[in-house]
Amino acid sequence: MKKVIVTGGTGFIGSHTVVELLQRGYDVVVADDLSNSKASVIDRIAEITGEKPILEIIDLSDRTACLRFFKMHSDADAVIHFAAAKAVGESVLHPLHYYRNNLDSLLYVLEGMEKAGCRKLVYSSSCTVYGQPEHLPVTEDTPRQPATCPYANTKRVSEDILADVVHGYEAGKQKGTLEADYKPWKILALRYFNPIGAHPSALIGELPNGVPNNLMPYITQTAAGLRPCLQVFGDDYDTPDGTPIRDYIHVCDLADAHVAAMEYMDKGGFEGMDYFNLGAGHGYSVLEVIQSFERSTGQKLNYKIAGRREGDIEQIWADASKANRLLGWKAKRSLDEMTLSAWKWQESLSKTI
Repeated sequence: MKKVIVTGGTGFIGSHTVVELLQRGYDVVVADDLSNSKASVIDRIAEITGEKPILEIIDLSDRTACLRFFKMHSDADAVIHFAAAKAVGESVLHPLHYYRNNLDSLLYVLEGMEKAGCRKLVYSSSCTVYGQPEHLPVTEDTPRQPATCPYANTKRVSEDILADVVHGYEAGKQKGTLEADYKPWKILALRYFNPIGAHPSALIGELPNGVPNNLMPYITQTAAGLRPCLQVFGDDYDTPDGTPIRDYIHVCDLADAHVAAMEYMDKGGFEGMDYFNLGAGHGYSVLEVIQSFERSTGQKLNYKIAGRREGDIEQIWADASKANRLLGWKAKRSLDEMTLSAWKWQESLSKTI
């Protein structure tokens, strides 16, 4: 049984990935500061899987605490690093928090892994590194554009840090300065597009603390009466209905991709760093997501058009053929399945909270 550390494992994508890992027989340790999630998620994961992962409540941007944590779990085989602040609009307002939180935590995680001799990392990157691309769909070879917001820049800089770590290992190997038992770095940067939806059990889903910064939880909370109205940020983009277009992917499909990435790293011959787009391969506008929600759930949504939001791009969707080919992974679930599962999760919350 391989031991995997999942940082941010009580969060939206992290919790679904922990479920998949446990169901595939991995031993999981979750590291999370609970700044945007709840410890009760661990009990819900246990209810789904019959296995309860270890939860270590820790701020990974605290170097001393982070290194102590990795010393405690020096037998870990790999790390999946989700932990980060992730809201585009919030990052524009609070850039220093985003740089400190997202970059410091990555540096200390890498330092902890280095000291523990654990050098397999799946990194939670983002399609925001592409900015507003000139050509669609984007492939992994699409040039990264200047960041449109601090959040996107933390992902871009993080990818550069990881590439430098791998380069440092390769340079040391060429010069013969590495110890004989030094393990090679194996790093996969997974560039997510827009995860939505929830686990079919309706026991876990997206539950941000406070006002949601992402579209889907704002839609479900509006439909549930927790928010008076959904604001659609901009209807004057150069898209068919004027609203921004994104590639939406079911969070369970995304969780499957992380297990596929773990298995890929274990294949003989792979070392160094690689990048994978994780998306459904086509885009939907904000209004199309709203229409899907109303169609799949039968709920009428109160929304209004507002001005553009700083940091947003016009449209983007993925060419995920590389992940299809090398990871043996493909997004399977439809937009209606995504929106309906998100609503069932919201309904379950209304009954229990």
